[in-house]
Amino acid sequence: MSPRRLSGYIGAMDKTPLIPASPSEQDYKAAATDDPPLPDVADPIALFGEWMAAAKTAEPNDPNGMALATVDAEGLPDLRMVLLKDLDARGFTFYTNGQSAKGLELAGSPKAALLFHWKSLRRQVRVRGPVEVVSEAESDAYFAGRARSSQIGAWASDQSRPMPDRLALARRVAEYGLKFGLCAVPRPPHWFGYRVLPLTIEFWRDRPFRLHERLVFSRAAIEDDWTTARLYP
Repeated sequence: MSPRRLSGYIGAMDKTPLIPASPSEQDYKAAATDDPPLPDVADPIALFGEWMAAAKTAEPNDPNGMALATVDAEGLPDLRMVLLKDLDARGFTFYTNGQSAKGLELAGSPKAALLFHWKSLRRQVRVRGPVEVVSEAESDAYFAGRARSSQIGAWASDQSRPMPDRLALARRVAEYGLKFGLCAVPRPPHWFGYRVLPLTIEFWRDRPFRLHERLVFSRAAIEDDWTTARLYP
């Protein structure tokens, strides 16, 4: 099957379209909402909090899921899903293995972009800015609140590195389970949090006929005040 035919159908037998067709006039009208326009507000973190609260009630799972984009040593972009674990005026925090691919990329180029896409709400938020490692106290506090199995998993997984066989992780989990026994599991020194310090935060909301609404907050430096602009879709 040619690449062109493959992109259009799952297989030759059922001819099921793989790529959805563009919405019709009727589809757009049926999906339209009567949400009021995005308000002119001064604090994007507060607006994000409102959207996250709405997502918690509407999304079927992981409303705090976000795509994290980094770049490697050659400048090639990398992308994966992670979970937002803290939010305040400073920025957006997630936790991971500092020896993972994303950890090494952030060590080499401490800048990142985030994307939250809430399909149920037809909304998304984009965030861009430099990245800092959170304090050890913050990492310790978050790690202490994790499920014990997740704590042991943080020790057992050589994240992003090749496994010798499919049972290697299970063996390491068992080894660390025995090592810590009934004792508290300490935080691995290579496992900690990162905070994305936003320089731009863009709010996007679906509107019929691709006439989407976009409101972007930006600042030249972390200590500066926010400015706002509305963008063409």
